[in-house]
Amino acid sequence: MNLKFMGATREVTGSKHLITTKKGLKILLDCGMYQGKGLETDAMNRDLGFIPSEIDYLILSHAHIDHSGLIPYIYKEGFRGTVLCTPATRDLCAIMLADAGRIQEADVHTFNKKRKAQGEDPVEPIYTEQDAQECMSCFISVPYHKPFAIEDEVTVEFFDAGHILGSSFVFLQVKDGRRVIKLGFTGDIGRYDKRILKDPEPFPQVDYLIMESTYGDRLHTTLEDAEKELLMAVLDTCTKKKGKLIIPSFAVGRAQEIIYALDRLESANLLPDIDVFVDSPLSVSATNIMRLHSECFGSQILDYMKKDPDPFGFDRLQYIQSVEASKALNVRHKPCVIISASGMMEAGRVKHHLANHIDDPSTTILCVGYCEPKTLGARIMRGDKEVSIFGHRYLVRAELRRIESLSGHGDYSEMIRYIGCQEKSKLKKIFLVHGEAETQEHFRDTLSELGWKHVEIPEFRQEVEL
Repeated sequence: MNLKFMGATREVTGSKHLITTKKGLKILLDCGMYQGKGLETDAMNRDLGFIPSEIDYLILSHAHIDHSGLIPYIYKEGFRGTVLCTPATRDLCAIMLADAGRIQEADVHTFNKKRKAQGEDPVEPIYTEQDAQECMSCFISVPYHKPFAIEDEVTVEFFDAGHILGSSFVFLQVKDGRRVIKLGFTGDIGRYDKRILKDPEPFPQVDYLIMESTYGDRLHTTLEDAEKELLMAVLDTCTKKKGKLIIPSFAVGRAQEIIYALDRLESANLLPDIDVFVDSPLSVSATNIMRLHSECFGSQILDYMKKDPDPFGFDRLQYIQSVEASKALNVRHKPCVIISASGMMEAGRVKHHLANHIDDPSTTILCVGYCEPKTLGARIMRGDKEVSIFGHRYLVRAELRRIESLSGHGDYSEMIRYIGCQEKSKLKKIFLVHGEAETQEHFRDTLSELGWKHVEIPEFRQEVEL
C-alpha cells in the first residue's frame, strides 16, 4: 500500500493524504485548502498533484476549510467518487463550502477589477458557490462506530476526535495481499474536559498513525482560566475603556465556544450590561446546526441545558445576518462585544471591523486561536505597528490580547494523552503532519523521550510504502 503526503506537511493547512491500495483503489484523506499565504495560496490550491477523476473515495475527518475546502474544486475538475464523513460534518460542509465558494467569487470579482484597470486578463475563481452545492451529491453520512466497507478491500470507521462538531479519527483496515494494514488518521485532535463537545475517545490499535501536531510545542491554560480571561477582556474594554471588544473567530467551533462562555457568564450574573453581537452569517448557521446535533455534546453542557435550554442565546446577544446591520456596528458608539469571522483575520466581516477600529486605543482585539504566520492576524498579534487592510495602511493602536486555551486543538500534553490508548511496541510509525516545522521537531523529540521511537516528519509529496 502506498501513502503519499499531498498537503499539510511541515505546515498547518492544506490537509491531503493519498492512499493507493495494492489493487489500485485511490482513497484521499481530507481535501483541504491552503490558507494564509497571500498570493501564493491560490497557486498552491490549484496544484493538486493528483487527477481528481481518479480518486475513488474521499474520507473527510471534519468540516474545517483547511480539511474540506477543496472538495468543490476537485468536483469541478472531475471527481465523482464518494465522500464519507459523519452526519454533523456533512451538515456543516453544506453551509461552509457554499460560503467558501461565495468568498472565492467575491474575491475574484474585486481582483479582476484591478486586473482590468491594469490591462490584464481576468482570472477565474478556484470554484463557485454552485460548484460547492453540486459537490454535496457525493457525500454519504456514516455515524461514529459503524464500520463501512469499501469494495471488500477497505473498512473505514469513525471515532469522535472531540475537535469540532462531527470531527473524527479515521480508522482504516486495508487488505494488502494476505495481511491487513491498520492505518489511523487523527484529523485534528480536540481538547479534554471541554464545555460543549465530548472528549476525544480512544481508538483501536493501529500499525501506522498520521497525527496532527499544531500545538506540539505549547501547553494551554485551563478552560476555567480562559473564561476568567474572557471576562477580564470584556470588563477592561467595555466597562473601563468604554470601547469595543473585537473577537475574530472561526465560524465553526470557536464561535460557539465563545458564545457559550459568555452565556455562562451571563447566567452567573458576571457579564456587564452590554450588547454582544455575532456578526457572521456562517456562525449563525453553524450555531443552528450545532443545536441539531446534541448527540455530540458532552456531559457539562447537557447538565447546563437542564437549567438553560438554549446555551447559545441570552437577552443581550444578537445574531447579525444583514450587511446593513453589520455596517451599523462600525458607527455605533456604545461599548459592545463583536464576534466575527474569520479567525485568522484574512477574510469576512471582521476585516471591516478591524479597518474601522484598529487605530482606536479604546478597542481591544482578542485573538482566540491559531493564525498562520503570513496572515493579517499573525501580523497584528506579533506587534506590527502598521498593517494593510483592503489595500490601505492602518496604525495598530488597539490593545491586543490572546487566549489560546479556547483553541479546539489539544496541546502537546493532550495529544500525548490521546495516543496513550496505543501499545508503543505495536505502532510501527507515527507521521507528524499539520504543524509548523519547528513545532513538529519539538513534538517529535518529546515523543521520542517518552518512548515513541518511530516518529517521522514527512516532506511535501513524500511517498512511503506501508
